[in-house]
Amino acid sequence: MSDLKAPEQSTKRSLGSLIGSLPELISRLIRGEIALAKTELATKAKEAGVGVGLLVGAALFGFFLLAVLITAGVLGLATVVSPWLAALIVAAVLLVITAVLALLGIKALKKGVPPTPEKAVASVKADVSALKGQGSYDSEKH
Repeated sequence: MSDLKAPEQSTKRSLGSLIGSLPELISRLIRGEIALAKTELATKAKEAGVGVGLLVGAALFGFFLLAVLITAGVLGLATVVSPWLAALIVAAVLLVITAVLALLGIKALKKGVPPTPEKAVASVKADVSALKGQGSYDSEKH
């Protein structure tokens, strides 16, 4: 909302002039708040997308883990020699990869959820307070 600037006229303006410029200022303020909310929501959606992608990766490796564990069980029962041990080592590595991806995915997903535009909400609250006369309007912040 950096395009919202106070009109550059004389420091003393009539009440009619102030009221006349109010619709334009409010319109620019609302457009700026909407733009801020869109930007913030896009960032949150991107972060949530990364989390979902990592969780999909964890699910894929979990599927491979199950396949290897089943193979290890079959090999272990089929022979009493060491080929099943190799399958269990591979399964252990896949388990570690799955756990790491799942933890990273959950962490990334939490960054984007809930997709609330906190900065835009705070800015609107400050604007409402200023309009009620309970605060001041800082045109440099908008």
